[in-house]
Amino acid sequence: MKVSLWRNPMVLAVVALVAVIIAANTFAIVPETRQAVIFRFQQPRYIVNRYQPNTPLGKSGAGLIARIPFIDRVVWVDKRVLDLELDNQPVLSTDQLRLEVDAFARFRVVDPLRMVVTAGTVDAVRTALRPLLGSALRNELGKREFAALLSPERGQVMENIQRQLNRVARQYGVEIVDVRIKHADLPSGSPLDSAFQRMRTAREQEALTIRAQGLKTAQIIRANADAQAAKIYAQSFGKDPKFYNFWRAMQSYRHTFGVDGTNPKGKTSIILSPNNEYLQEFEKGGG
Repeated sequence: MKVSLWRNPMVLAVVALVAVIIAANTFAIVPETRQAVIFRFQQPRYIVNRYQPNTPLGKSGAGLIARIPFIDRVVWVDKRVLDLELDNQPVLSTDQLRLEVDAFARFRVVDPLRMVVTAGTVDAVRTALRPLLGSALRNELGKREFAALLSPERGQVMENIQRQLNRVARQYGVEIVDVRIKHADLPSGSPLDSAFQRMRTAREQEALTIRAQGLKTAQIIRANADAQAAKIYAQSFGKDPKFYNFWRAMQSYRHTFGVDGTNPKGKTSIILSPNNEYLQEFEKGGG
């Protein structure tokens, strides 16, 4: 009777099905990209393929594992770097510009047991971290002007945001790998036009200041040059007054008659008395 029972195809099928169910609940394959937290009677027992920095593939503990069927429960946790998106976050800069910031963060679960206990799932971690990322963005960007996002200072801003977010993210067993701002725009419409007008006015005032400073510097240089020239003239007059008077007269003649290029056509008409003192050097030369 027992022999005939085991030869019954229905019995064999049931036995095979039970064996498959027991095997499925006994053995599991842990891939390289996932971590496994084993619970027994709702109490964590151990972690398989836990993330360890600089661990080469094949030596992290991934592969086939055995557990007590129907008693041990496996909770899977992603081991890869994960993304957290944040869109249209309003931020007020120090120069009173209202910005709409799109940012993202990359994080990795480094303590899967803490993550499972505090959040439960990766999606729950994203939900918890999203407002924290927004708060860190507002705190850091609110200390700077809009121009800081367009300068090398942007890198330091990202590092500060990552550091702030990491301090809070540790309670969920995750590590923030990177934080980036995709773009920061001024809202369209009247706020954008008024912001452009303020920026234009500020640049015009800056240009006026630079121009005034340039004029001031030019006047100082010109005054110094005139003083130096007057000093040289005075020294020359003291050494040879006659030659100095002759040289000054020749300079005046060159300018008056257009020889120095001040008269482009080279034609100058002057009517003076022959006894005019202005022509005394000519009289001396002629005599």
